[in-house]
Amino acid sequence: MTIVWSPIKSLQSTIAQLFTPAQRVRWVALLTAIAGVFNLLIAVSPQLSARSRLLERLTALTVETQGRIAAAVIGFILLTLAGQLLRHKRVAWLLTVLLLGLSLALKGMRSHHPLVAILDGVLLGFLLVDHRHYTARSDAPSRVRAVRVLLGALLFSLAYGTLGLFWLDHHYARDFDLLTALQQVLQLFFSWDVSSTLPQTRFGRLFAESIYSVSLLTLGYAFLLLLQPVWQPPATAAERKRAIAIVRAHGHTSLAKLTLLDDKSYCFSPSGESLVAFVQRGRGAIALGDPIGPARDREAMIQQFLRECRQNDWLPAFYQVLPDDLPLYQRQGLVSVQIGQEAVIPLRDFSLQGKRGKGFRSTLSRLERVGYRFEVIPAAETAPLLPELRLVSDAWLKRMKGPEKRFSVGWFDRDYLTSGSIAVVRSQDGQIQAFANWVEEFQRNELTLDLIRFLPQAESGTMEFLLVNTILSAKDRGFDSFSLGLSALSGLDQLDQPTQVEQGLDYLYRHLDRFYRFQGLHSFKEKFHPDWQPRYLVYPNLAALPNLVVALIRADSGDRLLDYFRAND
Repeated sequence: MTIVWSPIKSLQSTIAQLFTPAQRVRWVALLTAIAGVFNLLIAVSPQLSARSRLLERLTALTVETQGRIAAAVIGFILLTLAGQLLRHKRVAWLLTVLLLGLSLALKGMRSHHPLVAILDGVLLGFLLVDHRHYTARSDAPSRVRAVRVLLGALLFSLAYGTLGLFWLDHHYARDFDLLTALQQVLQLFFSWDVSSTLPQTRFGRLFAESIYSVSLLTLGYAFLLLLQPVWQPPATAAERKRAIAIVRAHGHTSLAKLTLLDDKSYCFSPSGESLVAFVQRGRGAIALGDPIGPARDREAMIQQFLRECRQNDWLPAFYQVLPDDLPLYQRQGLVSVQIGQEAVIPLRDFSLQGKRGKGFRSTLSRLERVGYRFEVIPAAETAPLLPELRLVSDAWLKRMKGPEKRFSVGWFDRDYLTSGSIAVVRSQDGQIQAFANWVEEFQRNELTLDLIRFLPQAESGTMEFLLVNTILSAKDRGFDSFSLGLSALSGLDQLDQPTQVEQGLDYLYRHLDRFYRFQGLHSFKEKFHPDWQPRYLVYPNLAALPNLVVALIRADSGDRLLDYFRAND
């Protein structure tokens, strides 16, 4: 062993000088994937190993029977571990080390060529030397479930196989009592050869193979559980209390109040003065807006969030980022794509006079003639209105054929709705026809609306009536600006040098309006002549986008994906 270990250490030292740790991680992942491919080749072509002695020697964990099932399982495990090693997953590192150690032991016992043991040893050595680079955690509860599944699978497979062979022994060339049946099942697991059961009928062979199927399904499920990313629960009461203080002191966008809703988790800066509010779904950790806190702390906050994502095997993204801080994200190696524009109305310029206000004046006059009136209910008086508002909200949701959205919007929640004023439109008989909750920004003199809902039978133009009166009321109360929210996917056709992703989003904007009404909503907001301010999605790379899009949809729909898509039928 000393003779073998010395050149391994020498080779490790040489390669360590030639490659950075990140490059070594990629090489280890590549070599692990190659080993997995070799095993899968043997699984699909069992004669291949007989024709190629080199392939047999390079295959990790070669078993004497060269069973296709064993090769397929090992190939699947190694390929999966290769991807996880590339993500610096700690559990993947441990499993690969165990597999390589077992591989070395098996090859040593079977007197394989020393070069094969050296190659396995080099790969194992790299993993051991670079163990500090494999820090990404897996979900602890999932690991516990994986152990339970493994133990349960073992016991169930033993019981299933033992009792099956005992009761079905007339399909085999030997008689099984319970003890010999148990011994035979154990032999099956070690030999991977169903012929050892001496099946006499096709059913007998199928049952013996089914023992493998049952075992492999549960083994595969347990294996995937071991590799699950960390699940992040919503913030605790103490974390939410810290977040409220930070957001009230530094929140300066229309999204700030939404970061305090109870679907959010928080990552705090080392100084404790800043935070990132995010929702985690699968591997995606989607932050709502930019970090909130002092400007001097912003880059450190971004770095802290990225570190937490690496440790938890998450893919980070920032949704609805302002253009001002894009250089901060770019310095961290992130890329950005414009996802739309926020419509912000400077209230000093808003008026119903002249040609611009003609359409608004017409709507106001028409609805006032039929008895519609507008009023703003102060926060202290909103609670008694909630039952009637609930009826309006439920009717609106039923008409939209969808559930409450979340993440970047609020939902019908008592605490949320009673935390601010609510604008309502009443008919002549006093019944509420429409409502919208006011969201005042903390450190910016701007007002926006979140939930805007109306009865299906309300007069045409009710939403415009509500918005125009709200804007006029906000102007009278001294607000500087009013936000109409994000116009998704708008403005991409005006970019000088759009990326391929932005070109694709612009295509969706122009061709999916039939289903999602992107252009219709943009045209409605355009009537108010707002300033269009770009908003961005910031993410690691193109390969991460599919996972992040799924995570964003899950966060937005509250994990009710079928209802989410049905709402746009």
